[in-house]
Amino acid sequence: MPVQSVLDVARDGMNYERMRLDAASRNIANANVPVAAGQNATLWRVDGGFTAGASDFGRMVGQSPTLGEQPVEMREVYDPGHPLATEQGMVRYPSVDMVQEMTTLMTASRGYEANVRAFNFLR
Repeated sequence: MPVQSVLDVARDGMNYERMRLDAASRNIANANVPVAAGQNATLWRVDGGFTAGASDFGRMVGQSPTLGEQPVEMREVYDPGHPLATEQGMVRYPSVDMVQEMTTLMTASRGYEANVRAFNFLR
């Protein structure tokens, strides 16, 4: 395998992990942002990416990863004084699993670091 191919794989890995970091940090930032009545909440996710069993030594095959939004359930909090509260006093927020998002931040950060080390070692 030529060195350039390994560098390309490391670049693809850094891009993918950066996108995962971006998505998780956006989700954490929006966890406590109220959603107005009639609107839907979304979570950010990375679509596409690495395909298991790829024949090109783990390179991304098919579509490039993209940052996209997915609908998510809502959680309701009783806060009758809030301007977006319903008649029952409930305020709607996106249901963000903070444990999952923090785990994504940690694993994506470590994956990015591993790709940087591989890239710098071969450069």
